[in-house]
Amino acid sequence: MDRNRSPQGVTAQILVEFLEVAITSVVFLKGVYPSGAFERRRYMNVVVQRARHPELQQYIHSSVSGLLPFIQKGLVERVAVIFSDSNNVPLERFVFKINVNQSYGSELEEADLEFSLKSFLIKLPLSQSLMKVLPPDCRWEITAYFRSLPQSGTSKDAEIWVPTDTRQWQQAPLITPIKSMSSEPLGVQLYLEHPSLSEPKA
Repeated sequence: MDRNRSPQGVTAQILVEFLEVAITSVVFLKGVYPSGAFERRRYMNVVVQRARHPELQQYIHSSVSGLLPFIQKGLVERVAVIFSDSNNVPLERFVFKINVNQSYGSELEEADLEFSLKSFLIKLPLSQSLMKVLPPDCRWEITAYFRSLPQSGTSKDAEIWVPTDTRQWQQAPLITPIKSMSSEPLGVQLYLEHPSLSEPKA
C-alpha cells in the first residue's frame, strides 16, 4: 500500500496542515508580531489567521511539513511552540501531544477527523486568559519531540532537525489542559506548560 494513501499517511497530511494553522494561531494570539503581520482566512470553515510575512510563513510551513514523514511513521510524540526570554529560558510552552495509530487499517473518515481538529481552532482563542503576558524581548521556536531519533545519515528529512538551544526547566511544569480529541487513527492533546512556582529563577 502506498504509504501516503494509507490511513496513517492521510492522517499525517491532515495533521500537518492543521498544525501549521494552529501554530500560526498561537503565534498570533501571543502578540509577538503586530496584527498586520497576519490576515484572516477560512480553514475547515473556521476564521483563522495566516502569516502574511513570507519568512514567518515559511518558517512555520517548513518546520511542520518537515515532520510529515516522521508523523506518518509514528516517530513524533509532541510538537511544541516554546516562548522564551532573552536568555533562552522558557516562559510558556504550547504542546500538541500526538498519536497516530500505526496498526489502524480501516477506512479513514476524513470528515470526522477534520471535525474533531476544528474544535481546537475554536477553543484556542477562548483560552487566552490562561496565557502569560510575554516580555517585549521574547523569542519563540517550534520544537519536535521524537519517540526515537531519526538517523540523519539515512534520511534527508532528518537533517533539517537540530538540537534546540532552549533550556529545560529543572522542576516539573504546571500543566493546563486546553483540548483533547481521539478519532481513530489520531489522538491529539493540546496543553499549556508554565514553569513551576519552585522553578529556580535564571
